[in-house]
Amino acid sequence: MAVPVSQMYTVASYVLSKKLKGIKRYPLVLMLEPLFRCNLACAGCGKIQYPDHILDKRLTPEQCWAAAEECGAPIVAVPGGEPLIHPEIGRIVEGLVAQKRYLYVCTNAILLERKLKEFKPSQYLTFSVHMDGLKNEHDLAVCRDGVYEVAVKAIKEALRLGHRVTTNTTLFDDANPDRVRQFFDEMMALGVEGMMISPGYSYQKAPDKQHFLKKAKTQELFSKILSRPKGSWKFNQSPLFLDFLMGKKEYQCTPWGNPTYNVFGWQKPCYLLQEGYAKTFRELLETTEWQNYGTSKNEKCAECMVHCGYEPSAVSDTFGTVSGFARTAKLTLLPTSR
Repeated sequence: MAVPVSQMYTVASYVLSKKLKGIKRYPLVLMLEPLFRCNLACAGCGKIQYPDHILDKRLTPEQCWAAAEECGAPIVAVPGGEPLIHPEIGRIVEGLVAQKRYLYVCTNAILLERKLKEFKPSQYLTFSVHMDGLKNEHDLAVCRDGVYEVAVKAIKEALRLGHRVTTNTTLFDDANPDRVRQFFDEMMALGVEGMMISPGYSYQKAPDKQHFLKKAKTQELFSKILSRPKGSWKFNQSPLFLDFLMGKKEYQCTPWGNPTYNVFGWQKPCYLLQEGYAKTFRELLETTEWQNYGTSKNEKCAECMVHCGYEPSAVSDTFGTVSGFARTAKLTLLPTSR
């Protein structure tokens, strides 16, 4: 696992404090979407299908900072759309870093190299570059030739300037396990801090719905990819979540673990389902009928194994059970023992 010790300690202290206080529902990662506009039109994405008057909306820096304070999560992920399009992304990042949130700016990296001058390297700031595989697979996934090479160049420059860089990868049912393993090797050779992987998530508005992974296929695919892991591979996520993807663990979804705030407000109940919005984070927690969501509780959730719902479950297992902590420690110290 490639999470820095300071970040791991912060998360562990935060989770344990909530458990000791008997607080059942608390956020781990705030998914902060300052805009939906993007400079790509990926077939598996539903964000850019909104009409122009919605795509033109932006959260202000003040709204972003207030949402982070209101939510209180120790980690903030900034997806989109493409957040580097936001004209005030530098101010947004500066304010969140000042709050000492561990911040992951999710980007396709098309604008990253020219925007790097707006950011200061910090232990709290990481650029999470979206990479969907080796060159052919990635350019096909983002529906534009040449994006892989642009992203690799930007990653190298960000690392040269002292920035933390990770990758995030979404896999669909046409993924080739051997090619994915080669991709891991290539990302580690670039020098990124760690990798995040997740099965494709079924956006209702996505143009291409036929390649989203079902649960059985997810477990089969990730078992082939993650069995016999190389010691050089570093993942920026819980080892227990990787066990879950392989079918070695069973979890219920924790939809409040990664709440989403965007131009509409606080999204109910999670990043993937659009079933209304709350005006405040407290309203989200208190008015959402959480008992109606999860693998065995809602047909929309039946095939979902996505990180935004199950990574918080894995983290809770790590710091809430002896077996979970022991398994995490073993896989952290001996990553090839999976």
